[in-house]
Amino acid sequence: MIKINMFSKADTVQGQGVGSAYNELIGLLRKNLSSEFQVTINQYSQSDITHYHTINPTYFINSFSKNRGRKIGYVHFLPETLEGSIKLPSGAKTVLYKYVIDFYKRMDQIVVVNPIFIDKLANYGIDRSKIKYIPNFVSKSVFYEQTDAQKKQFREKVGIPDDKFVIFGDGQVQVRKGVDDFAKLAQANPDIQFIWAGGFSFGKITEGYDRLKKLVANPPKNLLFTGIITRQELVNYLNIANLFLLPSYDELFPMSVLEAFSCGTPVLLRNLDLYKAIIDGYYMSGNNFDDFNQIIQSVLSDPEKLKRYHTLSLKASDEYSEANLTKVWREFYLEQYNLGKKMGQIK
Repeated sequence: MIKINMFSKADTVQGQGVGSAYNELIGLLRKNLSSEFQVTINQYSQSDITHYHTINPTYFINSFSKNRGRKIGYVHFLPETLEGSIKLPSGAKTVLYKYVIDFYKRMDQIVVVNPIFIDKLANYGIDRSKIKYIPNFVSKSVFYEQTDAQKKQFREKVGIPDDKFVIFGDGQVQVRKGVDDFAKLAQANPDIQFIWAGGFSFGKITEGYDRLKKLVANPPKNLLFTGIITRQELVNYLNIANLFLLPSYDELFPMSVLEAFSCGTPVLLRNLDLYKAIIDGYYMSGNNFDDFNQIIQSVLSDPEKLKRYHTLSLKASDEYSEANLTKVWREFYLEQYNLGKKMGQIK
């Protein structure tokens, strides 16, 4: 049996997509591939493959140990994707950005969740042949479309009438996520209930923290900030939403979009090239506030359009399903094991 050790601190900070992606992969391996792979977490004993999900300094140090076998790095972000997320002094930012790339360069193989980042990593001096694209996924047993009765029950619980149009978004409350546009759209559409789930996972170093903290404390009357919520609560909110809106300015492959797809919620995103590389055709898009507002008005007046995107969301969720990605991850780990054996990295 192949021993795979996962190094991750993703669970220590709530409200991050990195943690969701990590938990999905652990669940997939333990449920579907336990007869082939023995998975451990944060263990320093001998392993055949070590998969790093976060870039903690202690992990960088232990990457020099011969017990690590073949080292896999999971790229959930690049230096430029941190812009608009955290605010650091220029000196600290320079050190952090260099460290991120140095960590990735320590790996024998890199996994990216979006093919558009292969070129960017290559530009940082990482060998293109060491970079593999494997998309994120979500489990349909966790994120699923609920019955009408379940949706009605949750609307009653949170005090939202059945006929009230709901627009839902989630992610950390930060500039990069486009929370400002989300709030502005709420102000422009007082008859729609807007809901944003997420908090300040990076605390006071969050970009725009003071201003966004005031927005969360005093939002428009039709905008609810729930804070960080459980996965089941997230499923509930996605199911009562008529539209999922994520106006982010930059992403890799947001788990929140896949979670919306899996619940059958129509999706509206900012028009970014990175989405076109992975989910083109499954979502509506706009460039700015005016575009978003126009699309919202169009779906309000055309229920059939929402039905079409409901169908497209479910179709997208089939493509990025646990079943499909089980095959991909199995082949990847077997390939890495054989390479490690061949190169003498695995005893």
